[in-house]
Amino acid sequence: MRFYFLLAATFLSLSVSATELIYNPINPSFGGNPLNGNYLLNNASAQNSKKDPKAGKSPYSDSSSLDRFTDTLESRLLSQLLTDVGDGNNGTLVTDDFIVNILDVDGSLTITITDAVTGEISEIVVVGLNPRN
Repeated sequence: MRFYFLLAATFLSLSVSATELIYNPINPSFGGNPLNGNYLLNNASAQNSKKDPKAGKSPYSDSSSLDRFTDTLESRLLSQLLTDVGDGNNGTLVTDDFIVNILDVDGSLTITITDAVTGEISEIVVVGLNPRN
């Protein structure tokens, strides 16, 4: 009996305190601290085993060196052709894909682009250019 009395006295002598449970969100999307965003994103990225198959690929990765050189050369020729037209000369550029004809007549610039495959023609006319003397 004495044992039960000591046990009861021990339980009664202990102070018991309880507080209200308060939910604090961690994720900033749900009201948590915005400073947690980078931490959570880095943890999620580290756990992600899926990889984007197109990530880190260059747009030129599927083309050969010759294709890239041809694209660069065509771009350079078009640039030079437009520069020559600005100097009062007319010109034509023919490639595998298109034919570009540029005419500068009395301050009116006409650019005709013909698709070499389909034969479709696009024409751009700029009126009112100051003719160079």
